[in-house]
Amino acid sequence: MKLNLGVCDMNKTQALYNRAKGIIPSGTQLLSKRPEMFAPGQWPAYYTKAKGCEVWDLDGKHYYDMASNGIGACLLGYADPDVNRAVIKRINDGSNSTLNCPEEVALAERLLQIHPWAENVRFARTGGEIGAVAVRIARATTGRDVIAVCGYHGWSDWYLAANLGESDSLNGHLLPGLDPAGVPKSLYGTTVTFNYNNIEQFDNVISRYGHDLAAVIMEPARYNDPEDGFLQYVKQKTNRCGALLIFDEITIGWRLNFGGSHLRFGVNPDMATFAKALGNGHPIAAVIGTKAAMEGAHKSFISSTYWTEGVGPVAAIACIDKMERVKAWEIADFAGGEVARAWRELGEKHKLPVQAGGGYNCLAHFAFTEHTNELKTLYTVLMLKKGFLANTAIYPTVAHTQSILEMYYTAMDEVFSDIADIIKKGIIVESIGGEPAHTGFKRLN
Repeated sequence: MKLNLGVCDMNKTQALYNRAKGIIPSGTQLLSKRPEMFAPGQWPAYYTKAKGCEVWDLDGKHYYDMASNGIGACLLGYADPDVNRAVIKRINDGSNSTLNCPEEVALAERLLQIHPWAENVRFARTGGEIGAVAVRIARATTGRDVIAVCGYHGWSDWYLAANLGESDSLNGHLLPGLDPAGVPKSLYGTTVTFNYNNIEQFDNVISRYGHDLAAVIMEPARYNDPEDGFLQYVKQKTNRCGALLIFDEITIGWRLNFGGSHLRFGVNPDMATFAKALGNGHPIAAVIGTKAAMEGAHKSFISSTYWTEGVGPVAAIACIDKMERVKAWEIADFAGGEVARAWRELGEKHKLPVQAGGGYNCLAHFAFTEHTNELKTLYTVLMLKKGFLANTAIYPTVAHTQSILEMYYTAMDEVFSDIADIIKKGIIVESIGGEPAHTGFKRLN
């Protein structure tokens, strides 16, 4: 069936998204891919082809992706040929069957070899799923209910339960305004929060909930290293009260270093979760753990048909092999460092209110310190006109070559110059050509 993209003389990409908003609640399946988060009415919602770090929309417009590159999933770049080759073979040989794919055993053994502290593995296909699986296992293992969180861990009831109280407890954990509508009110008090590197807040959680605490789940790092001793302290206090420590490596895993970032910090959790870059765009997620921590997986019913298909494990094995061979994390660090340097240099050159650097290059980001959201949107709009998907953050990939980085630098030099002129003229909002980007969760209708 051929997709009817609408009237031929319209912008097909925008026209299709306008249709989608009428029949798909929220417009997209992932908030981070919603065009309103970048430039409403101007950011292209759909692609026909993606290769390396290049994307083509429905109107044939070509862009270099200097933004999220599949929301961090494609560390090797889009449609990596080595991963594709393995996936195509598995598809041709059958990607699903009454029987199980043997590659899941090979992938389990590979993950355990990279993380010698772990002994058991379970798989799912998305980060949200694997977070829910890990939490279920922890609760089954400990016989307790309360989960303490530090960081962003998805959309599931167990996580959004933190926002059932009078305050929006998850503000500051990545995205503000996450409404727990539809989450049973009976889950109030089952998820509590503390902030990264804040020992006092963590101690308050342990003091108040320690006897009922099933697990602490946290990102071992997001943009910066933990303070000296912080992860060790969390591990010690968590285990001392009989709870389990789960490291969420879904975003930072493989990107900061090969395997989980906790290997760099020398702190082994009881369980760790992976997704995103693990399959380079193909759905695969894993939770690894010690036998003692994973004991609950034998008791609780945790099962799904599509966790048994073969594409995910095959993609992950090929992806891990190539990430190790090319040292993908080193390339991401270099590319992100070059981008951060460009932001700083050009911000100074054009006397713009730009603050860049201070975090990991592999998750490089900057901010406009004045008219923050308006200038962020304007930057995105002007870079689109230059042929770049660009925002104030980038997930650099192996596909971001020196020549592409240089083209980006040249385009940004021109855009920053234009922004400086627009600021002087006092016409920031008018120059956007539409609404500023949304800054959090917001209804579309």
